[in-house]
Amino acid sequence: MSVDIVVGGFWGDEGKGKIISHLVNKRQATIVARGGVGPNAGHTIVVDGVEYKLRMIPSGIGGKNVQKLLIGPGVLVNPDVFLDEVEKTEMKGKTFVDHQCGIIEESHRKIDTTDPHLVKKVGTTGSGSGPANEERVRRKLKLAKEIPKLKPFLTDVPGEIHRGLANKESILLEGTQATYLSLFHGTYPFVTTKDVTASSICADVGIGPTVVTDVTLVLKAYVTRVGEGLLPGELTEEETIKRGWTEYGTVTKRLRRAAPFNAELAKRSIQLNSATKIALTKLDILFPTDQGKTSFDDLSEEAKLWISDREKEIDMRFTFIGTGPADIEIIDREG
Repeated sequence: MSVDIVVGGFWGDEGKGKIISHLVNKRQATIVARGGVGPNAGHTIVVDGVEYKLRMIPSGIGGKNVQKLLIGPGVLVNPDVFLDEVEKTEMKGKTFVDHQCGIIEESHRKIDTTDPHLVKKVGTTGSGSGPANEERVRRKLKLAKEIPKLKPFLTDVPGEIHRGLANKESILLEGTQATYLSLFHGTYPFVTTKDVTASSICADVGIGPTVVTDVTLVLKAYVTRVGEGLLPGELTEEETIKRGWTEYGTVTKRLRRAAPFNAELAKRSIQLNSATKIALTKLDILFPTDQGKTSFDDLSEEAKLWISDREKEIDMRFTFIGTGPADIEIIDREG
């Protein structure tokens, strides 16, 4: 039995979906459960050469042993986005929503795209997640059990997970957004509408911390964020393009602001999440000649030195090193 949590260490877009996609088969996971906010976060994964951009269902769709993809009761659900993804991934029969998930309606999306504070100051994604969470706090939000078209997909997610634990199954918990977008620990007010550190991902799916085996913190080889707010060491758009760090948000399609790897932010994030393992992604963007390599020994000397320097700065070893977008383009040093 193992319970692994995967969370982001900066401002999102670190490649959590890729790490989940790798771990799901390595751990022979039977259950992958998603915590976090809702469809305001997107995970891009490549499975068998096919790219998927997922905003609702967990990133374990390529898992050979996966029996259930679950969305925990702490997560907001947009029924249309959810049903569309189930169809596109052909995961009907394996994908389920907790009956207590909050529901995002068109009224929430309208507020999220017209409210001056949310649009102009905070730079919201416009998914409706914030207004829906606000309504849930007021105890007025509709829940999944009230939506007829979700009836075939409803289940008791905490119950499913605890049955898996009793059967000594391997379980992956997928976080969304990242540490510095946490409502409590992030760069307020330019944050999401709840906590998204490892502790809250546990609460979102209905488990306590004593059953957790590992917390894998995902850090990108450089730092990006979408929207407003602090970004230490931020590069100009011209410099970002020059370095080949140009990226666009999975959900917003907005250009991501960029900065070099920040060890101080990484160390703080390690503390806030009680991280036991670190996954580094997008090394290939810094060192293009190392794309697709799966052995540390095969990396260029420049890449090895860069990794060694960063490991000394954060006082932790990179257990997983991503060298490309596909789930097989990874150096696994776990042993």
